[in-house]
Amino acid sequence: MIIVMKRNCTREDVGKVIAVLKSHGLGANVSSGSQATVIGVLGDKSKLEGENLEVMSGVEKCVPIMHSYKMASREMVPEGRTVNVGGEVIGGKKLCMIAGPCAVETQDQMMKAAAGVKAAGAAFLRGGAYKPRTSPYAFQGTEENGLKMLRKAADAYGLKVVTEITDHDLIPIAAPYCDMFQIGARNMQNFRLLREVGRTKKPVLLKRGMANTIEEWLNAAEYIMSEGNCNVVLCERGIRTFETATRSTLDISSIPVVRERSCLPIIVDPSHAAGKASYVEPLALAAVAAGADGLIIETHPNPQKALSDAAQQLTLDAYARLFEKVRRIAPVLGREV
Repeated sequence: MIIVMKRNCTREDVGKVIAVLKSHGLGANVSSGSQATVIGVLGDKSKLEGENLEVMSGVEKCVPIMHSYKMASREMVPEGRTVNVGGEVIGGKKLCMIAGPCAVETQDQMMKAAAGVKAAGAAFLRGGAYKPRTSPYAFQGTEENGLKMLRKAADAYGLKVVTEITDHDLIPIAAPYCDMFQIGARNMQNFRLLREVGRTKKPVLLKRGMANTIEEWLNAAEYIMSEGNCNVVLCERGIRTFETATRSTLDISSIPVVRERSCLPIIVDPSHAAGKASYVEPLALAAVAAGADGLIIETHPNPQKALSDAAQQLTLDAYARLFEKVRRIAPVLGREV
């Protein structure tokens, strides 16, 4: 349930409502928007039986939320949430542009990647130090040494760092090196990991599982938010279907569905959906046109030499050309880069 406060309500009015909720063993999440202040009731609302909150000073109405994902729902923040990552805002007018190689390999590779994505206009550098691979014999990443290389390259060019963590034990190791944790598709329902990153309050990029529904995805976000971390950005990266022409099938329809049902920003990863570099640009442009809040794209100084996912990574020149096309279409959609 959410409690919508009147536009002229006072802080004292809000405080009294929260006090009543706490007296019944319930939590409260307050969202103050330009249109209204909304209090999300966390817990079993049946505990409020006998309480008529709508007669309290400053309360406009009480609205039940039928979704199992309460805090991630659009009703919680009708105008949508934004996520601030070290001064870079995701979910606002400006498109979030994240780029970098699939895996951190060498310092030279990361410095060249950082220079290229920065020159194109990106604000975030991505790179995997821990690589969950289908085969146990495939390259597994450079681990903490890779995190150090990633951070050094990002700092040299004024970029924010996004990197994947694959286990809750890695949180204290990775936290000093990154500005945003990434939860990969394989870990979307690793509920302990979700809870643990929720307790850190550090921004989280949550990728959709390759065989998960939108509702399951939003419930995964709820695990993070239920621990007090509302700094969650969703990432559509393609789902598994019967089609074999691409690595995955990019679910463009998930963008408007998420924007209707959830208050969270959503970005798109066309690289993992495509599996082939030549398909990345058209999928990226389609995602922006559909209303995505940004793009995360794999780009490498020399894709042919990449230790993982070589076929889907763009060259730095190709990324710059894609970025320029995004720059041109963004104003048509009321966005900017």
